Amino acid sequence: MSRRYFLDWVRIGAFALLVLYHVGMYYVTWDWHVKSPFASHALEPFMLMTSPWRLSLLFFISGVATAFLLGKAPQGFLRKRSWRLLVPLVFGMIVIVTPQAYYEVVERLPGGYHDGYLAFWGRYLQGDPNFCRDGDCLDVPTWNHLWFVVYLWAYTVVLCLLRWIAPDGMARIADRVTGVLGRGIGLLLWPALFLIAARVAMVGRFESTHALVDDWYNHAQYLPQFLLGYAVAKSQAVWDRFAALRWHAAAIAVIGYAAIAWYFSQYGGDATPPDALRNAMRAVWGVFQWTAIVAIIGFAAHWSPGDSRARQYLTEAVFPVYILHQTIIVVLAHNLQPLALRPPLEGPLLVVATFAVSFAGFELVRRVGWLRPLLGLGPRERRPQPAAVADAA
Repeated sequence: MSRRYFLDWVRIGAFALLVLYHVGMYYVTWDWHVKSPFASHALEPFMLMTSPWRLSLLFFISGVATAFLLGKAPQGFLRKRSWRLLVPLVFGMIVIVTPQAYYEVVERLPGGYHDGYLAFWGRYLQGDPNFCRDGDCLDVPTWNHLWFVVYLWAYTVVLCLLRWIAPDGMARIADRVTGVLGRGIGLLLWPALFLIAARVAMVGRFESTHALVDDWYNHAQYLPQFLLGYAVAKSQAVWDRFAALRWHAAAIAVIGYAAIAWYFSQYGGDATPPDALRNAMRAVWGVFQWTAIVAIIGFAAHWSPGDSRARQYLTEAVFPVYILHQTIIVVLAHNLQPLALRPPLEGPLLVVATFAVSFAGFELVRRVGWLRPLLGLGPRERRPQPAAVADAA
């Protein structure tokens, strides 16, 4: 099967939204590493527009990509995939993420932190447990936003184990899934019901930690999305259903988002909703989560943008930009605070500066062979040399 270029564009767009979302985290009242002096509730309805589905979409697309990578080069796949994911993870935890933890300590430690970055870095690498406020201590070293890389690697291991233990069973399940989702409204119905059940049963019991070992609700939504992407990757019938159901999914998603925005406007603070309403809105969350994914992929599949030099460039840039972006946001945001810029000016400035610095970092790394694996890039492709022309005698 040929590469599905429209999914590359969806992935590029989803990671671009991630940059906007993390800039937004600086300005809302939700907990984050650093906070704007002007943080308020103003952006929170817009944040809720993407937070239910953005990461589920990325894991789904990662499952599709994994299916094509396995089909292309199954020998040594897990070893190669581990290299591409774990090297950037370790480098990120040691070097890239450290400034996020440093500025978090500077802003939130009682009395501040005044020993400088290098002293902090030494304590960070030693796993110092004494960065505490009101009994809440910062765990270091940390992977912060790179939790996605950890989970993607873990889910890839799970998939490879399943293929090794029961390859025929995996193939039969994939055929069954594509048969159910490739006709009628099955694509809209069954994944949404699964996400509803997961949220109703688990979100109240398991806090989102991104710590891998105890993050059961997130595993309940993200691992199935990854496996679902793997299962349907090569089924044209399923992709046709995405396109056919795009308007239905979009209409349901708009209604779902409106309901969620209303709910959080009423019960986002200390007000306690009735249990029946809370569970109903958890169901609405699951519906919105999946129908938004179907709508986005459906419109992309319908438009079906093909290959281009822009796609090739951005596809290679996505992972390095993702690794770099949050640290850049934190560093820029904290150091802009003395200017006391208002959010309508400072926010767009942060977005533009984050993209600019992230792509500058990518441009540097992609040109230096030994730096490439540190940000998840493969070896540089060697262009064939033109044949030598024989000297005329």
